[in-house]
Amino acid sequence: MLALTFLLSSFLAGTLAKQCTNITVPVTLSARNGVFNLPTLQSNLDATTFIQNFTRIGGNFTDEALLGYATVAEKYNISAKYCQPDVAPSSPVVQFLTHGIGFDKTYWDISYNNFNYSYIDTAVDKYGFSTLSIDRFGIGNSSIADPLDVVQAPAELSAILEVTTMLRQGTLPGLSYAPAFDKVVHVGHSFGSVLTFELASMHPNATDGLILTGFSGNATYLPTTFASFDTKLARLNQPIKFGNISYAAVTAALSMIKNGTIDKDLSGLDISLAEFQSVFQSTDLADFLAGVGPTGPHEQDLPNGYLTWVDAGSNQYDFLLPGYFDPGILVFSESTKQPYTMGEVLTIGSSPESAPEFTGPVLVITGDHDAIFCGGDCYATGIPELPSIPADVKLAFPVAKTFEAYLQPNTGHAINAHYNATGAYEVIQEFLIGQGLGPS
Repeated sequence: MLALTFLLSSFLAGTLAKQCTNITVPVTLSARNGVFNLPTLQSNLDATTFIQNFTRIGGNFTDEALLGYATVAEKYNISAKYCQPDVAPSSPVVQFLTHGIGFDKTYWDISYNNFNYSYIDTAVDKYGFSTLSIDRFGIGNSSIADPLDVVQAPAELSAILEVTTMLRQGTLPGLSYAPAFDKVVHVGHSFGSVLTFELASMHPNATDGLILTGFSGNATYLPTTFASFDTKLARLNQPIKFGNISYAAVTAALSMIKNGTIDKDLSGLDISLAEFQSVFQSTDLADFLAGVGPTGPHEQDLPNGYLTWVDAGSNQYDFLLPGYFDPGILVFSESTKQPYTMGEVLTIGSSPESAPEFTGPVLVITGDHDAIFCGGDCYATGIPELPSIPADVKLAFPVAKTFEAYLQPNTGHAINAHYNATGAYEVIQEFLIGQGLGPS
């Protein structure tokens, strides 16, 4: 069987190339969202207070702020990228890719270093899968909405379910060549894995298989994560990209640094170019200038309930394992980071405890040094019989066809941003093929 799989993957690697199309998918959400008694955040200190309340030991800020529930039933757009081999297999399988907090759909097709970190390249070009990667509702190029009342986990799940239905029916707009898929596999990362887990729990027939990356059932370290984020308002942290600061104002500020009083005040400092670059890349100044480019700034003008972590140092602490990533990809990922919302923070822990009716195969694949879901050591279970923290997820899938938990070595939370990312991609594809969920 392994020999056959190897021959098949080798054949596909030599004959396939992907063709991709960016599309906009209209969806009508139907979600039971929480209604929270919280004020609009006006400053970075307000954002700090919000996270302080959320992470308080012994408290449940979500329940404390919850007034009740309301139905969200409105039309929005989901930005997506559909890819398939240029020679489509007779029995295609599509992977539905959902990114986590701080990313958008490009997490699955990272352009850094000539796309050497691309998950989609491996899945499509080497193994012949089709993929649909989305910007989660409220994030990236998908519709922006109220960050407290609307962009919550239930609404995002509703969008995923509706787009999944379109994949099965062959009704995705903007495509003339996408088939109706009999087999749809859902692949998530981090919060995307949380939503994927919820899909299998609440709609077990919507998916044929689950790949949960950057995931475990242990939420112990979530408060530490948000504390280490040192959360800021997105529009204040990266005002050129997430706010509406004028390009002229940025140019004037840079001119002051280069030619004005600031330059004169700093002229006596003994600092090398390398030291300056280190300071710039790891502080708020680099975030301030994110979005400056040859085509000018991209101003999203996000509402104040959109949040982000403070800088590259926080990014590394939570997502990357020192010594096992290219320092350049940290700078890249900080400049291209995406926000999260108050509503997502308040509803991230609202998942069901199990998926009692899901009968398909499940693979949990997490970096062995994942900080967010393992506290930095996924082997530290404290229970001799439990091989890893992610392995405990098996209890949530009592009737799954197959369950496996795999720890990617020398890897932090953002698997796709590490040197050995393609090794994890191979594990995922081989697992799916071994479970009868490969294209043929």
